[in-house]
Amino acid sequence: MAAFKRAVVIVFDSLGVGELPDAGRYGDSGSHTLDNLAKACGGVRLPCLSSLGLGLIDGIHSVDRALKPRGSFGRMKEASAGKDTATGHWEMAGVILERPFPVFSEGFTPEIMDKFTRLTGHGWLWAKAASGTEIIDMFGKEHLETGKLIVYTSADSVIQIAAHDDVLSLEELYEVCEKTRMLADEYNIGRVIARPFTGAAGAFKRIAARRDFSTPPPHDTLLDLLKRSGLETVGIGKIGDIFAHRGLTEEAHTSSDSEGIDRTIDAMGKVEKGLIFTNLVELDTLYGHRNDAAGYAKALEALDSRLPEVFSALGPRDILFITGDHGCDPTTPSTDHSREYVPLLVFGKAVLPGVDLGTRATFADLGATIAEALGAGKISNGASFLADIASGQ
Repeated sequence: MAAFKRAVVIVFDSLGVGELPDAGRYGDSGSHTLDNLAKACGGVRLPCLSSLGLGLIDGIHSVDRALKPRGSFGRMKEASAGKDTATGHWEMAGVILERPFPVFSEGFTPEIMDKFTRLTGHGWLWAKAASGTEIIDMFGKEHLETGKLIVYTSADSVIQIAAHDDVLSLEELYEVCEKTRMLADEYNIGRVIARPFTGAAGAFKRIAARRDFSTPPPHDTLLDLLKRSGLETVGIGKIGDIFAHRGLTEEAHTSSDSEGIDRTIDAMGKVEKGLIFTNLVELDTLYGHRNDAAGYAKALEALDSRLPEVFSALGPRDILFITGDHGCDPTTPSTDHSREYVPLLVFGKAVLPGVDLGTRATFADLGATIAEALGAGKISNGASFLADIASGQ
């Protein structure tokens, strides 16, 4: 019999809590997204997360320590190679990768770009790493004049394609990305991202119609298991894109983290049995990658202020998990993701408070716990900690 009716997972994208033992291999020695941004900003106020036990997690020194935490707490170590968004989320769902997705810090090779032109029929501009907002300012005018597409990458394993809506319609841009997905498959690149924009030179603006074309997980995930078990699986934010739209019964794309919280609460009012899986991406995209510690801190505090609404929506047999998928320390010279532990906070009316879950060997422990909590069996990897936190009420 299932111990819980619903599980809610909220991923604070890029909320790392200290360098992993192998961080030096990734150039991330000294990274600690939470503590370092708090130090840079003179502190960060997170009363809700603190009340769950965030400040009691090993290695965190920047958050108030709750005397009587309302939730159980710990941290998770990434067992997979790499520090990509997809890698972290897949691992939560039971997939552990031995090799990281390739990244292109020096830009795409001439071979790749020649194949891009042959596949899509379009010329290109740049083809190196860049900020998405800066790159359209740099090349938007030339793109409008020549019709060549703006191609760039980032710290993730991605090919991003930007096009003005006067050059390509959304449907045409998506078609280009679908063709590019074949190229990405050849090189094991994680995602192709459509980045439409509009406006005139000097005032270009990205359109909220981004679409990700992702490689699918290499084997079944927690989502597939739950769906086969007849449970609802709702992906909010970029979850559908990350899992190549597999294993989900419903998707809700969002234009902001605040909307992500809104959609999560909406789903909690509709889903009777199953999983609600939410990614809140703006901490990463708007602040972590731009080394904006002050913005990161402010956005994190804003999300913390919304959590009481989520708590109020929890039913008697609901279990809430709050975590991250990697780090993105905004105080280091790098604008890349950082190889860090991520927090693990668990809360619910039938969840024992104050349990120190320690350091989990893999993110997959979260997925294993959800599978057991919902009575769906076991996933490929991970050890459930349900017995440590279920109150039995």
